[in-house]
Amino acid sequence: MSELKPILNALRRSKVGAILLLLQIAITTAVVSNSAFIISEKMTYLNQATGFVEKDIFTFQMMHFGNDVNYMRQAELDESTLREIPGVIDAVIVNAVPLSGGGSSSTYRLQPTGQKSKGLNASIFEADSHFLNSVGVQLVEGRNFTDSEVVVSNDYAQYPTVGIITQALSEELFPDGDALGNTIYRGDNPVKIIGITDVMKGPWLKLDRRDWSVIVPFVMADKLTQFIVRTQPGERAQVMQQVEQHMLSSNRQRVVENIRGFEDLKAEYVSPDKLTMRMLMVMIVVLVLITALGIFGLTLFNINKRTKQIGTRRALGARKSDIVRYFLIENSVISTFGLVTGSVLAVLMAQQLMKHYSLAQLPLPFIITTAVSVLVISLLAVIGPAKRAANISPSIATRTI
Repeated sequence: MSELKPILNALRRSKVGAILLLLQIAITTAVVSNSAFIISEKMTYLNQATGFVEKDIFTFQMMHFGNDVNYMRQAELDESTLREIPGVIDAVIVNAVPLSGGGSSSTYRLQPTGQKSKGLNASIFEADSHFLNSVGVQLVEGRNFTDSEVVVSNDYAQYPTVGIITQALSEELFPDGDALGNTIYRGDNPVKIIGITDVMKGPWLKLDRRDWSVIVPFVMADKLTQFIVRTQPGERAQVMQQVEQHMLSSNRQRVVENIRGFEDLKAEYVSPDKLTMRMLMVMIVVLVLITALGIFGLTLFNINKRTKQIGTRRALGARKSDIVRYFLIENSVISTFGLVTGSVLAVLMAQQLMKHYSLAQLPLPFIITTAVSVLVISLLAVIGPAKRAANISPSIATRTI
């Protein structure tokens, strides 16, 4: 480390360039570490298990425009027609479609309104006993609805008093594992838990309630009716092409619209997050390239400025490896100060992101990994110019005397 003292003296004489490079490294470290963490969070979010066989399920809407239509009777006929299509496993009318970003929710508590108790906001799916089979979700405890428990009506005063909840919701409301057979309340309306499902995401993947859902045996049909259809593996595309023909065969005074696969619904819902992730990746690449080019340029500038000094050292017996080591150490000194400053900035930036955007706390490994990566990139960026400096002839010193 005999080069350290002359390096510090040289940096004091060229403060502006060193300070600019230090700031560049600091900003890169702060931004890249936070961006990498956000990308990691987005990747986890995008790859989360939904509980559905997405490639085998599709949904569509039916809009009636005819007069004197008995929507309830027509809905029952439509469900039967869909289930008879070759390749269809099951079909169901539902009030909300999972992964779609639209639906209804309500707060469910352990006690009726007015009594203090724990409550959670959960998504509500209203459908008959074919719902679970139509979305491919299994029960882990309890049973499905019976035909006598399903209420087919447009009157919410006849709302059912039994329901099936997801395992995530049962674990939150009943941590002791005694959810099955207990009663939860939506306002003053009791809902007895008769079944608990495996993993099943709701309509909103971004919200805390994405794993909390309640399925209620209530069927209501109107001018606009939503269907979920599950097909045999590999036969969904063929069934989707036939749906409109089969639906209009019994009643042509309506329109079949928005025939879409589950993965398409999910892709549309998460498209802003994918765009954000791609933008962050581009920003990381650009910042790293700018930092590497900055180091490369500063090293070249220093070589041109110190040609005589380098030539003199070579004339006094310095080897090429000594010259390369000199510039590597000089870069390491600048990078170290920049990385320390950047790490502090990364923590401060993360705190602001937590405050304003409800992001999780930035883990220390992301800062360490980013700092090491930036250091390696900075050293790689200086090797080329350093080798060029090592090739300066000792005669340069005598020519400039």
